[in-house]
Amino acid sequence: MHDDHSSTGSSTPRAHRRKAALLAVTAVAVAGAASAGWLAWQTTSRAAEPVPKALGPTATASATASATTAAPLAGKVVVIDPGHNPGNFSHTREIAEQVNIGTNRKECDTTGTSTNSGYTEAAFTLDVSHRLRTLLQEQGATVRFTHDADRPFGPCIDERARIGNDAKADAVVSVHADGAAVGDRGFHVILPALVKSGTADTARIVGPSRALGERLAARFAAATGSAPANYVGGGDGLDVRKDLGGLNLSTVPKVFIECGNMRDPKDAALLTDAAWRQKAARGIADGISTYLRD
Repeated sequence: MHDDHSSTGSSTPRAHRRKAALLAVTAVAVAGAASAGWLAWQTTSRAAEPVPKALGPTATASATASATTAAPLAGKVVVIDPGHNPGNFSHTREIAEQVNIGTNRKECDTTGTSTNSGYTEAAFTLDVSHRLRTLLQEQGATVRFTHDADRPFGPCIDERARIGNDAKADAVVSVHADGAAVGDRGFHVILPALVKSGTADTARIVGPSRALGERLAARFAAATGSAPANYVGGGDGLDVRKDLGGLNLSTVPKVFIECGNMRDPKDAALLTDAAWRQKAARGIADGISTYLRD
């Protein structure tokens, strides 16, 4: 190894080593100070941050109230029964078979009516029912259909009643449109009569069903601008019947609504209008919601 040596300089190899060691110690000291300063800043900064507080009883109650307001029908079960089935037209023999309706026997179902232009009641009831389902689900309700044109025909009227009963529904609404004479106009809600005969006993549902029907009639009129029927009922839009198996066999509050007369040109113009059908769905939804929240 060759050492470079100058006779006039003050540096020596030993001096270089001492200088390097001194510089290393200084660097460590500076780094340590910087690290300590950073930790001190972190501690101070975090200490200054607000500590989140746990939700107290007031905040919890407020959150619960807010959720209830957003979903007022949460926990409620509503069964929608779209009257008839588009497939009934192709299964006239099957729907003509007699079934027990509690007081006697009656055909399983019918094809329903239609406007003069061929718009069927089955198509109308499905359209309104779909709109109604959306509105009720937006309020948090659990909604079930008796059918959704997802079967060849039916279901029969006795099965329709069982579907609502098995669901333990808080309310059941069967959606229809009437087929009366020209000049007969308006809507009406059909309520169960007091029936205690055979397999039918409506004693427990007559009162609740009337309450449901009254609210439905009021809200439907407000939403659609339609008047109560001028050809059935007492002018209040309510009609009590004991010949409908769907009502006789129900063990939960249930009503039918005839939204208008498809055979009258003026009513037919409403029933075939999509904007009006949305109003009809809104009126039915409002009636159900008002009943369930009372």
